[in-house]
Amino acid sequence: MLSQKTIRQDLKNIRYYYSRKDTFDELSLCLGDNAILEKIENYRRAVRSAPPKLYDLYALLYLQNNTQYSLSQKLGYTIEHISRVNSQLIKFLQKNLDNKEDVKYD
Repeated sequence: MLSQKTIRQDLKNIRYYYSRKDTFDELSLCLGDNAILEKIENYRRAVRSAPPKLYDLYALLYLQNNTQYSLSQKLGYTIEHISRVNSQLIKFLQKNLDNKEDVKYD
């Protein structure tokens, strides 16, 4: 089982990828795909079976590059609520990620 620390680091890297997706797409033409794409697919498979609230939070925070603070402002929730739901998401991912994947890219 992946640690919550590892999942948090993976989510940071996924957020970074999506914040710079256009650049990564351009670079993949000459360098090939980055290893993060394998990790993204693993997380995508896991989050598909998440409850709607966790699924939505994953997309809003990590695919659309929102911070917990900016998301709390947009949705009208407290930052504490967003943080609690994010903790639920991390616990869900910890239970549902495919542990066979061990992509290293740091």
